Amino acid sequence: MTIHYRTVEVEGYEIFYREGGPADAPVLLLLHGFPTSSHMFRDLLPRLAERYRVIAPDHLGFGYSAMPGADEYEYSFANLAALTTAFTERLGLTEFALYVQDYGAPIGWRMALAHPERVRAIVTQNGNAYEDGIVEEMWAPVIAYDAAPSPETAAAALEMQSEQLVKWQYLHGVPDPTLVSPDSWQHDLSLLARPGADRVQLDLVRTYVTNFALYPQFQEYFRTSQVPVLAAWGGNDEIFPPAGAKAFQRDLPDAEVHLLPTGHFALETHAAEIAGLIDDFLTRVLARR
Repeated sequence: MTIHYRTVEVEGYEIFYREGGPADAPVLLLLHGFPTSSHMFRDLLPRLAERYRVIAPDHLGFGYSAMPGADEYEYSFANLAALTTAFTERLGLTEFALYVQDYGAPIGWRMALAHPERVRAIVTQNGNAYEDGIVEEMWAPVIAYDAAPSPETAAAALEMQSEQLVKWQYLHGVPDPTLVSPDSWQHDLSLLARPGADRVQLDLVRTYVTNFALYPQFQEYFRTSQVPVLAAWGGNDEIFPPAGAKAFQRDLPDAEVHLLPTGHFALETHAAEIAGLIDDFLTRVLARR
């Protein structure tokens, strides 16, 4: 199935996105995490594009989208959510299913809070919305940097962008690391090495704690909407562990949870399995809504 690589201007910024599938098919909007881009969906999109219109943008400051300097744009999850909503409106998307992972989750949750009527279903792949899925020691450098920005706390937060930790995100929890192409993390590292990217990512990560404060609102959205949710989760992930996946069933008793024997970037090893889960899930739930 053919995948197209496009750009569109949204609020004065060039946003890159990958798109495939029939124009009149149900829309699946895929929101990537850190430190990657729509590149993480490269193996998934062709598997779904026969039956769905799949659209995967690069967030501003990521991938092939524009990266205005941190002095020109206020990088925050609230602003990226608003910009992504504007992106969907620019493309004329009035309703869609969401696929969220890592950073894409709080962006997607904020979009759903603003326009719940547009979200028909959610697939979350290691995209957290509960304290159950937070490992404090993993997030300690981010919390410390937010509480008291300084050269010392910034240096600790910047470690997230190091080759060692970026590579760790891809390989940790994967039973056979030889299944993961090094192209994945090298692609991310090449973009993180752009002048000014370190400051952009620091500014954004500093706002991550604002997502924790919104968890009660996200959970209230789940309870009141009873939006269909599929959690297709890398069960060996230590960034957002399986407890975060299972927690969805507290507010959404019908949420479907599948823990896959892999890590944070589950698509690197389980794209075929996740595509099958998504197709089965969307076939059933979209027919009811």
